[in-house]
Amino acid sequence: MRSLFVALRALVATAVVAAIAGQLATSAGFWQARGVGNITSNVVNFFSFFTVESNAASAVVLAVGAVRLLRRRQDSVAFGMARASVTTYMVVTGIVYNILLRGVELPQGSTLGWSNEVLHVVAPLYLLVDWVFAPGRIPLRPGRIATILVFPIVWVVYSLVRGPFVVDEVYGNDFWYPYPFLNPETSAGGYLSVSAYVVLIAAVIALVAAGVLWMSRRPTTTRRL
Repeated sequence: MRSLFVALRALVATAVVAAIAGQLATSAGFWQARGVGNITSNVVNFFSFFTVESNAASAVVLAVGAVRLLRRRQDSVAFGMARASVTTYMVVTGIVYNILLRGVELPQGSTLGWSNEVLHVVAPLYLLVDWVFAPGRIPLRPGRIATILVFPIVWVVYSLVRGPFVVDEVYGNDFWYPYPFLNPETSAGGYLSVSAYVVLIAAVIALVAAGVLWMSRRPTTTRRL
């Protein structure tokens, strides 16, 4: 079992890195075809997507986790929280994308099909499987849900504050937001509808985080905090 998850973690981490690199290369070609001059700004936009950030974090955690399993180390509290956090973010990424965004052309440029599926379907599913079945998991207190929520909150604030000041050269807008539901310029209710989406997604993140933390305390875990 341990050897299986070492291999799976390494494989999925590699697939995620390849998917991010593949999409970035595809997007760069799309930007050049549109005559975009400020490539740096668009690269920053690319890495401002919650999907890209959560997948990049999950690749790091999976790679570190594979090494820890090879060394037969149980999760530390810090690494357990890192696993719980990326599992939460990736599950929410899968839910939000497949319910709200599938079929929507996102403003990073032309979408690379296989990369899209790895980042939004394969990786989220694997992170959940890894959390439930991989050895080394430790129990985490329910109160740690607040820690898991910190990054999404910071990301939303960053996105909303930055959005009005970024010129979108790709689509010719004086603003740039990573997802349509965060864009007050195009949402029917402006910031009111954006706020409703943010509250809804925060509730989903909190619910998923609660489930992830609850699973950590199932009888298969070995010690309590």
